[in-house]
Amino acid sequence: MSQTNAALIERKNQAVARGVGLAHPHFIESAKNATLIDVEGREFIDFAGGIAVLNTGHLHPSVVAAVTEQLEKLTHTCFMVLGYEPYVEVCEKINALAPGEYEKKSALFTTGAEAVENAIKIARAHTGRTGVIAFGAGYHGRTMATLALTGKVAPYSSGMGLMPGDVYRALFPCEMHGVSVEDALASIQRIFKFDAEPCDIAAIILEPVQGEGGFYVAPKSFMKALRDLCDEHGIVLIADEVQTGAGRTGTFFAMEQMGVSADITTFAKSIAGGFPLSGIVGKASIMDKINPGGLGGTYGGSPIACAAALGVLKAFEEEKLLDRSNQLGQMLTESLNQLSVDYPVIAEVRGLGAMIAMELMKEGKPAPELTAALVAKAREKGLILISCGLYGNVVRILVPLTIPDAQLQEGIQIIKACFAELV
Repeated sequence: MSQTNAALIERKNQAVARGVGLAHPHFIESAKNATLIDVEGREFIDFAGGIAVLNTGHLHPSVVAAVTEQLEKLTHTCFMVLGYEPYVEVCEKINALAPGEYEKKSALFTTGAEAVENAIKIARAHTGRTGVIAFGAGYHGRTMATLALTGKVAPYSSGMGLMPGDVYRALFPCEMHGVSVEDALASIQRIFKFDAEPCDIAAIILEPVQGEGGFYVAPKSFMKALRDLCDEHGIVLIADEVQTGAGRTGTFFAMEQMGVSADITTFAKSIAGGFPLSGIVGKASIMDKINPGGLGGTYGGSPIACAAALGVLKAFEEEKLLDRSNQLGQMLTESLNQLSVDYPVIAEVRGLGAMIAMELMKEGKPAPELTAALVAKAREKGLILISCGLYGNVVRILVPLTIPDAQLQEGIQIIKACFAELV
């Protein structure tokens, strides 16, 4: 054994900025599908998936084969200097997959935050306006512009001062915490009354299912009302599908289940199976508002990442992973709901497809301490979980869609054992 977790944590503390957190005190040496192995040889079941990045699991054969083949051709030209077919092919496939009965175009970048920022840039260019409405508890990134959109101060912008202006915060509907669809819509009208006229607003941006916010699903009636509102006032509706996209919710994009389509959709995370790739897809008439040179990035849509994305899309088609997402979601939901009968601290189990969460409450109040203890106890037993939510009391499950049933059930049994010890 050449290294230990403790030694590597000490090196991290000495070399890495304190702001880069580490949810679990383990360093991973290797991984395969839904199995992780740390530097000390300890195995874990992965129910986190790199925060929704590994819908096709670690080292999926289709992704590995596509990347290996591309590595033997070229790794970089910068698409804005010299083109390569994989970039175009990814855009063609995403255009075909994205919901909306209109001509679409796409652009590729590196990170989810880049995708969000470029979506806002296009909305501003299209409308000639600067204002943006985002939602409380929403997460859109950690760059300066996306921090202004992200609706949670700690830990993302603590100590950094105020973020760039022209962003207005509305309420996201959440019946569990007393926010109805009517309340959420009224909060937008209050913005129009107190802060900015509709003609000042370029875009409304939201996650169809809030990720970091707690896996709250946007009601269809709310999405329809937003669509109608945007159409009435010429506002661009942006669906941030960085976490929900690439099949996590049982459709390739969550908006396919919302009854309406967005004007621009962001995607990233699982689209390239662990390789850094993001993008935006939207109405061609809107996407083309920015002149050549206004979009892009040195590494945006790299040949390697594009090859990986094509491998992911191949796996989804050949292995029917959208069906698998729904199957996993059903198994997880049924098991956790059964568990909630014995442990009422599980106040709610929710999600779409295999994007599943359980919210923990004690005496009607959020239970972040129990949530943290559950995550730690699960790790001790060989299961990696992560938490989320405005109050830190939500356990989210983002297991690879390729996980074998037996391993899924093993993970569920570990969760049950943890509740038996903690509650």
